[in-house]
Amino acid sequence: MDVFDPVQLRSFLAVERDRSFSAAARRLGLRQSTVSQHVAKLEQAVGRRLFLRDTHTVEPTADGSAMVGFARDILDRHDAARRYFQDSPVSGRLRFGASEDLVLHELPAILGEFRRSHPRVDLELTVALSEELHRRLDDGELDLMFGKRRPGEQHGELIFRDRLAFLAAPGFTLEPDGPVPLVTYPPPSLTREIALDVLQRAGFGARITCVADSLNGLRAAALAGLGVVLHARSLPPAGLEPVRAGTRRLPDAGDLEFVLLARRSAILDNAHRLGRDTGLR
Repeated sequence: MDVFDPVQLRSFLAVERDRSFSAAARRLGLRQSTVSQHVAKLEQAVGRRLFLRDTHTVEPTADGSAMVGFARDILDRHDAARRYFQDSPVSGRLRFGASEDLVLHELPAILGEFRRSHPRVDLELTVALSEELHRRLDDGELDLMFGKRRPGEQHGELIFRDRLAFLAAPGFTLEPDGPVPLVTYPPPSLTREIALDVLQRAGFGARITCVADSLNGLRAAALAGLGVVLHARSLPPAGLEPVRAGTRRLPDAGDLEFVLLARRSAILDNAHRLGRDTGLR
């Protein structure tokens, strides 16, 4: 599915809040026909009807009610990225690290927003496991990183939280007995640690059937049916889906948080200014 247009989502939420296209248009300072076009294009994108309309009432459908939460989450992320990468006079070089999990989904939008807001800054991009990014940040090899942490940890500025899910190839089924086959990153890996921990606490055995150091490697192994991957639910590698319960229901692995961190000491002047301008402290 294509990336949702924030303008269309804002029009959708205004209509849902006011239960009126004309009132939503006044709230947004747009023409009613423009708001109607935004909603129509959003309905076309999702392939579902989002509102039931007659001459007097506008009510969200079941799919429209579900879209409210998704729209708010998407706009929250969009606004958070914009706050972090707002216009500034920063120039020079920024050594930026990003978690493997973000490569296929969030990272292109983040880099695009950064380039629009900071056209004079040259990026040196490192994609790696969050634990490796933390080490490089501490060693002064990175100026800024976008990675993961467990809920309850305090390091970094929270950008968004996501639910973890065990994913696999379509039609993949677990054997009724025996350890759970696991496809995972090598240590140190936060999702690897969480997967092994929750499976052990739930009384499941775990057998690591494949280790890959990239998201594309994990995806290829899982699509080949080698096992299941623990991953952020809203950022799934293409082609993978939540494991069906079948005769064995895998345990709930909880949440994962995605955060921004900047170096606190011996930081480059430009990176320090960028952190100040984007709200990092």
